[in-house]
Amino acid sequence: MSLQAYQQAATRAESPRDLEYRLFAQVTRALMEAQKLDANDIGGRADALDWNRRVWSTLASECGKPENGLPPPLRASIISLSIWVGKHTSLVIRKQEEIEPLIEINRMIMQGLSGGAQAAA
Repeated sequence: MSLQAYQQAATRAESPRDLEYRLFAQVTRALMEAQKLDANDIGGRADALDWNRRVWSTLASECGKPENGLPPPLRASIISLSIWVGKHTSLVIRKQEEIEPLIEINRMIMQGLSGGAQAAA
């Protein structure tokens, strides 16, 4: 079985919550690798920072849809976090802030998605 076929089968077997956890694990790992780079290496850090910002932007967009099934307070919290992530990412790019808070937010989300059991990113 090819790797692509395996990945497709695994994706079909995952619950939406598992899929979200896996996405956050991947983007958080990328942020952790970017954090190891010199702060002046914006090109090397930009891919992970942009990916994380796009993940959060997509979450906010989905939470803004009327058909979204999450409770309104949770949707509002996710949208607020997305706005914060966007602003903080801009500060990181301008070397006015560190990446670590972005990693920590993602880890907290992962803990929520896993019920607190497997969030060891």
